[in-house]
This record gives sequence, structure tokens and C-alpha cells, in this order.
Amino acid sequence: MSHVYLKLQNYDADNDAFHTNVINLFANSVSISVSKTIPAFPIPLSGVATGESITAALDLGMADKTVSVSGIILDQTIKKTFAGGEEANVVFTAHEVAQMIASGVDSTGFAENQAFNELVILIPSFVDSNYVQRAGVNTNDRSTGVNVPFNFASRGDNNSFDNTGVPAKISSFPDAETDTGLTGFIRSFSCDISAETFELNFNLDFQTAIIVP
Repeated sequence: MSHVYLKLQNYDADNDAFHTNVINLFANSVSISVSKTIPAFPIPLSGVATGESITAALDLGMADKTVSVSGIILDQTIKKTFAGGEEANVVFTAHEVAQMIASGVDSTGFAENQAFNELVILIPSFVDSNYVQRAGVNTNDRSTGVNVPFNFASRGDNNSFDNTGVPAKISSFPDAETDTGLTGFIRSFSCDISAETFELNFNLDFQTAIIVP
């Protein structure tokens, strides 16, 4: 699974998308976890009248969303841009790529050339954001689908389709591979350096969030 990318904070979709200020991760597996938080409390004496106890829950729209990625890091060409128009386009060893990721995790959002704020996991899609079958799709052939970033958005505009009852959505279901993926921060990163191979095994945990600054 090679369609997994880390975007640096200074990534610009209009500037050579997926080739500049991006690190390509060769993922073997991706685990997605959504944990909902709903305050719940038992209703006193509810079992007396009904013969069955009742628990009330208040859905306040809170959930914790994390993504775990594991795979290998290989030597790769990385193109980066800097303030003043400077540019670097060089080949890094897998060890250097791992060091760059570790350094980025250790940095803050003020270091836009170091910090990562978006994880992109491209998935095949047959249906667009408005419940229309994508052009050219053969549902018996997965390769005819469009690759789009995984996110937690639902299809439809405000108060339509899956967003009925949602008057002010903050994200949209993607229709192109260059659309926004998962925004947040890397909570943890680890890798194994072995004398027997040049490639590095890695594990990464990504927390979705709105980052300030």
C-alpha cells in the first residue's frame, strides 16, 4: 500500500501536488479508530415502573479519531521549498527520512518546514460527494475507481443526503486525490534500525485535530 503520504505544514496543493513538501510512506497496514464519548447515567427508579432499568445518554458530538500506520521506509527523493524561493530536490536514505519524521514530531506548529499536519490515505471510490456513480467506473473492476483521501466527512451539502440535519458542515467528502485528507498531528512515531537491511520498519499514530497555531 503505497498511497499513504505525510504532508508538511507548508504543503501547497497548487505547487506540484504530492511531489513537494511530502513524504511517501510504504504502508503495510492502516488501522482507523473512532471512539465516541457520550455521557450516560442511569435513571433512578426507572426499573420500578417498567420492570427494566433505563440509562439516559446525552450525545454532545464528541469523538476521538486516531489512525495507526505501520510499514517500511525506503530511500526516496524528497522535494522541499523554503522561504525566499529556495528549493531542494534530493535523494534521502531511509534512515534520513526516519530522522526527518522524528524531528518533525518533536517540533511545534511554528516550524512549518518541520511539522506535519496532514495524513493522506488514498482509497478507491466509486461514488462521488453527491451520491453519483463516478464517470468511467466498472463496479466489477476496482481499478476503475477514483483514488480519494480517507476522511470522516459525509456525502452531501448542508442539510442534504447524509448531511441532513447538519446545517454547517466543516469538511466535505473528497472528489479528487488532491483534496484534504486527515488533519491533525503525529502523536507517536517509532522505527527499527537493523544491520541486515537498509529499509526501516516504522509505526506511526496520527491524531485528528484542529491545530493551533
